[in-house]
Amino acid sequence: MAYTFQVTIDSADPHALADWWADALGWEVEPIDEEFIRKMVAEGQATEDDTTTHRGALVWKAGAGIRHPDGIERAPRVLFQLVPEPKKVKNRVHLDVRTGSDNPQEVVQRLIAKGARHLHDGRQGPYTWTTIADPEGNELCVSH
Repeated sequence: MAYTFQVTIDSADPHALADWWADALGWEVEPIDEEFIRKMVAEGQATEDDTTTHRGALVWKAGAGIRHPDGIERAPRVLFQLVPEPKKVKNRVHLDVRTGSDNPQEVVQRLIAKGARHLHDGRQGPYTWTTIADPEGNELCVSH
């Protein structure tokens, strides 16, 4: 049997990082059902401490997800989960973002303007890529 998966990224501010990555990938932040959250709190299945406000909306504090505009059938969901500790070392796993027909260097410059940091440029034979870090320091590579 083949399994499905989602990618989970630890984060100090999962909602802001989900916004950044959704913009970076051209994906969507998953909608949050505020009425459901209020119901869970009212029924005692969650507390006010489990929630926060992001961009004026009531959301779960623990995390936020993004997905491809064509749904999880097209690409795995990415979840950003709240963790108490900051990132300290290089990621052992990272995403490789393929830009398709868009110019990868233009994409890199757009992401740097939105808070990414350039780490290095790589090349292996005819293949080139740029490694950058998102606003919380998580690495990603951008290539064709």
